[in-house]
Amino acid sequence: MSTQSVSLGWLGTGRMGAAMAGRLVDAGEQVSVWNRTRSKTVPLAAKGATVVETIADLARCQVVFVMVSTPTDLEQVVTGEHGLLAGSSKPAIIVDCSTVSGETSAKVRAAATAADVEFLAAPISGNPHVVAEGGACIVASGPIESFQRVKPYLDEIAKVTVHAGEQEQSRLVKLCHNLYLGMMVQALVEVTSLVEKGGTDRAAFLEFLNGTVVASDWVRKRTPDLVKRDWTPKFTTEGLRKDFDLGLGLARSLEVPMPVGSATYQLIQSAIGIGLREEDFLSLYDQQARGAALEQETGA
Repeated sequence: MSTQSVSLGWLGTGRMGAAMAGRLVDAGEQVSVWNRTRSKTVPLAAKGATVVETIADLARCQVVFVMVSTPTDLEQVVTGEHGLLAGSSKPAIIVDCSTVSGETSAKVRAAATAADVEFLAAPISGNPHVVAEGGACIVASGPIESFQRVKPYLDEIAKVTVHAGEQEQSRLVKLCHNLYLGMMVQALVEVTSLVEKGGTDRAAFLEFLNGTVVASDWVRKRTPDLVKRDWTPKFTTEGLRKDFDLGLGLARSLEVPMPVGSATYQLIQSAIGIGLREEDFLSLYDQQARGAALEQETGA
C-alpha cells in the first residue's frame, strides 16, 4: 500500500539503487531521485520518478534513502560540503542501504544525530535481478522508532525486513552474509571440479546436487551460469574482496577466528590476480579449474 503523505528521496541510482528505487515507484510512491551521473536516473524518470538537480533538493524530502559504493561516497553525500546535512533543509530520516564498515556507519550516524536527523543503517541482500523480482532481504539497525517509521517502504522493496539492533549491528550481519556467500561458492566450485576431474559432467552433478537437502535457491538460480561459465557480473570478485576485507577486519577486532574465511580471502585475491577482478565472483570456478588441470576439458 502506498503511503504518499511522506515524501521520499533516493540518492544513488546505480544498478542496485535503481532496482530498489524502482520497487518504490512501482508500489505507487512519489520518489525524487538524484545521481552523480544523471543519465543513470533516466529509467526511473520513465517510470515516474522525479529527477532533482542537487543533493540539497533531495534533502527537502522527509525520508532519503542512500545507496552508494564506498564509505568515502557515503560520507561525502551525507556529511560533505554539499551533502544531505549541509543545507538548511534536512530530511527527518536518512536510510543508508550501502555496504560499509560499522566504523563509517557510526561516524555518519553521529553527524546525523548532531544535526537532529535520524539515521538507519539498512543494507540489502540480493542482486539487482533479485531486488526487481521482490526477493531481496533487508537488515536494519538504529532506533527502533526509526525502523518502524520506514518499515512500510522497506517492505515495498524487500520480502524480508529485520531489525538487528540499535547501533551498527546490521553492517556486521550483512558482511557475515557475504562472507558466507563467498565461502559457499568456493566450496561449490571445489566439489564441482572434483567430480569433473573424476569424469562426471558438471551439469549432471549440479542437477543432482540441486535435488538434495544441501541445495539452495541461490545455487539453483546460478547453476545455468556455472554450467555455461557465464561470468556476466551480478556481484564482482572485487566487490566480494571488499566485503571480505571489512568482515575479516571486524573478526579480528572481535577476536573471532575465521580459518575458512581467511583461506577463501586468499583465493579471492588470487582470482583477481589472474584477471577475474570485474567478472562475477562465480568465476572463482575458473581459478579452481586451473588448479585442477581442467582447462582443456572445460574449454578454459
